[in-house]
Amino acid sequence: MTPASQPSYVVITPARNEEANLERLIGCLAAQSIRPSRWVVVDDGSTDRTPAILEAATRTHPWIQSVRRQDRGHRKPGAGVVEAFYDGYGLVEDFPRDFIVKLDGDLSFDPDHFAACFAEFDKEPRLGIAGGAVWTLQDGTLLNDGAGDPPFHVRGATKIYRQACWHDIGGLIRMTGWDTFDEIKANSLGWTTRTLAHLRVIQHRQTGGADGSWRNWFKNGRANYVVGYHPVFMFAKCCRRIFQRPFVLAAAALWSGYTTGYLTSAPRVGDLPAIRFLRNQQFRALLGRPSFWSR
Repeated sequence: MTPASQPSYVVITPARNEEANLERLIGCLAAQSIRPSRWVVVDDGSTDRTPAILEAATRTHPWIQSVRRQDRGHRKPGAGVVEAFYDGYGLVEDFPRDFIVKLDGDLSFDPDHFAACFAEFDKEPRLGIAGGAVWTLQDGTLLNDGAGDPPFHVRGATKIYRQACWHDIGGLIRMTGWDTFDEIKANSLGWTTRTLAHLRVIQHRQTGGADGSWRNWFKNGRANYVVGYHPVFMFAKCCRRIFQRPFVLAAAALWSGYTTGYLTSAPRVGDLPAIRFLRNQQFRALLGRPSFWSR
């Protein structure tokens, strides 16, 4: 692939207190066979050496920019990530690109990672959202962190959006569940979404590791409420979860996060066509019919 024919892409990374990981990620992106046109790292109020690392990186690499946000005093998973993302997006919104990438600050991957991802997009013209398979180090062993995810899901840590799909879905909702609703919306509009299982991304902090296990599963349950999961499907999902690690805890936290959304009348997505599409797919899955849960 010649430079003239290479796809162009921009990367946005919300980062908070990533001094242990950020230099590794900088090295990975600098070594890419197809390097991003622009990489914006949004320092979301870090209190460690993250700002100093970014200052050095922007001096060395002119294609890296950084944005500093005020410290809110705590992590804000979900909506906070999207808020930080859009602070960075403002710097590249009008930047010519074929793809836009949302990338966490604690990842590493091979030098040909993005070239291989873009090759998959080239093979599938209707592939709208994709990303590598996220692996984490657990008890000294690398494990696929998304082994039980539905086929249409791409981990929020590493999302690649085809520009045309990004335009169609209207960007990201600024709510918990943004990294599921983008896929629901895309599929409802005729795009496909999937994890590229053969392309490994290492996440050096286990998913939810900054929040704790119960809180992370509770957050996932609340996200399912926000994006419009049907109660029957959610109940079936929680029943299945009882028999998967962490036994009982995950199911209880998921159900608690979901039901308290109803009890507190928490805000949720108002896109009725997308929710109707989602629930149709969920009932097809429950009845054993083809759906985007089974493809």
